[in-house]
Amino acid sequence: MERPSNDDAPFAAGDTTARSGTPADGPTRDSLRVACVPAVTLFVCTTCKLTGADPQTEPAGAALARDAIRAVATGGDPAIAVKEVRCLSNCKRALSAALVRTGGWSYVFGDLTPDSAADLLTGATLFATSTDGILPWRGRPDSLKRGMIARIPPMSFSEDQR
Repeated sequence: MERPSNDDAPFAAGDTTARSGTPADGPTRDSLRVACVPAVTLFVCTTCKLTGADPQTEPAGAALARDAIRAVATGGDPAIAVKEVRCLSNCKRALSAALVRTGGWSYVFGDLTPDSAADLLTGATLFATSTDGILPWRGRPDSLKRGMIARIPPMSFSEDQR
């Protein structure tokens, strides 16, 4: 089978091995795409401003996003991606962020501070290692306990799965 043109694409945890069910001559285009998807994506709102902030200054959310991106780039967990998003529509409880996991629940947090990057990455790491797709309560930083806005079920969820 011919390999896709993105041979240099990053793989989660450096893993380029074929998964079970893939041809013996190497991974398929679909298995490569799955291997490139991070376990958890952290979305950080870059337009969030602190109450009373000078309108001429950079939004605090942009600094929070930059700190999280820098932390992942300098030795963070390769299973976590950080992405900036222009608005999470949670302005009354800014600063805001969301943790999303394929096949798992999604979480929206508010009332964060400009120094919350470490807490968000701790939560993302807990979430990435969760075996049931739910962000564990034990070990979760207090800011992610007090600041939870919503927990959103995965698309495959049904009430029978309690």
